[in-house]
Amino acid sequence: MECPYCGAEGSKVIHTTRDEGGSIRRRRECKSCGVRFNTYERPELTTPMLIKHDGNREEFKRDKLIHAIRMACAKRPVSASDITHLADDIEFALQQLGCDEVPSRLVGDMVVRGLRDLDEIAYIRYALIYLQLNNLDSVLSEIDRLMTISEN
Repeated sequence: MECPYCGAEGSKVIHTTRDEGGSIRRRRECKSCGVRFNTYERPELTTPMLIKHDGNREEFKRDKLIHAIRMACAKRPVSASDITHLADDIEFALQQLGCDEVPSRLVGDMVVRGLRDLDEIAYIRYALIYLQLNNLDSVLSEIDRLMTISEN
């Protein structure tokens, strides 16, 4: 393993942990400069291609998903680990489908459900674009629906 600080080859593993998603975190120490750093390993399972609304196919991009969730959660009390966990859950669910292609709408629906449970304001922000709430009446009806759900 190349040291990200000095570029030297060779490091020793100090500690290894495994999380529930199958990822492995290794705490390493560079043999040359002595700096400690973390590396992460996770199995690379195949995710299905996304069929966009216009019929084009696009590869699933985890970074793009995380970016969209972060934008919805901007300036909200949602931790980075919560965002990563939601992205992990969505990616894992897609992998478990066992399909070669899925509609991109499926991913959007998963994000909406996840954000609704995570943060209501982030959910509304995402829903404004995703559900095409393009007038005040549709936004108000969605907020009313959300208020009804939270009261029960």
